[in-house]
Amino acid sequence: MEVIRGIQEIQKKIKEWKDAGESVGFIPTMGYLHRGHGSLIERAASENDRVVVSVFVNPMQFDNCNDLDSYPSDLSGDMDLVTRSGGDLIFSPTVQEIYPRGFNSLVEVENLDNELCGATRPGHFRGVCTVLTKFFLILAPQRAYFGKKDYQQLMVVKRMVADLNIPLEIVGCTTIREEGGLAMSSRNARLSEDEKRKALIINQTLKAVKDRVVQGEAEVEKIRRWAVERIEGVGGAVVDYFEIVHADTLQKITKIEDKAVAATAVFIGKSRLIDNIILGGKDETTDA
Repeated sequence: MEVIRGIQEIQKKIKEWKDAGESVGFIPTMGYLHRGHGSLIERAASENDRVVVSVFVNPMQFDNCNDLDSYPSDLSGDMDLVTRSGGDLIFSPTVQEIYPRGFNSLVEVENLDNELCGATRPGHFRGVCTVLTKFFLILAPQRAYFGKKDYQQLMVVKRMVADLNIPLEIVGCTTIREEGGLAMSSRNARLSEDEKRKALIINQTLKAVKDRVVQGEAEVEKIRRWAVERIEGVGGAVVDYFEIVHADTLQKITKIEDKAVAATAVFIGKSRLIDNIILGGKDETTDA
């Protein structure tokens, strides 16, 4: 598996592919890849001639230095997974390569970043949008693939690409889960076996919320309070947020009458885990 560090080198490689008439799919990651990433790579490989996977821990999207410093890394394992999943190469630049001295430009999508993770992690999506814009311009792929575990990120990126007329298709892919329903995440590696068992309450509660909505319950605050109490009833679980928002605008609603999504971030021990579920209307983030 080839690992490229420099911008000029990766652009030269992609030009060779495109000159040969080959299409390029792209999966942006922060490394420590798991089966969820593998599913994105496999999907990209089935729809493109070439697949690039970035491995870059973006400091701009972290609001906690300890979280940044402790983010897990295993480039050797990443190389193996990308190879097995059908990827062609890894682009793993240094921070200095992406943010050289004097870097002073930011990309931000307003409104969609006000709630959910954006409310509790100010500046997070500005960091995400800035680095993704750079990657999209550097790599110029035809398609980029994102898991639906981070619903807000998917919606923000779709909006950014549309607003900036970036010639790129954003493909949302189904969340891959561990046995029991826990959404796959690089952060799961930090969980003890006991914490993994406790973390199952997240998806269980989201599914229970959907059941309540299907049965006719529509008052958001009543559902939200019940969900938070249910999750925090598990010792060691602390809810960062649990919100029900409009599925398109991501703005808070008081009653479920249209398309809605329940999204949550929960601390299990020191690990912050996110998940979501569509409650009403068609899930338009998926191709299925």
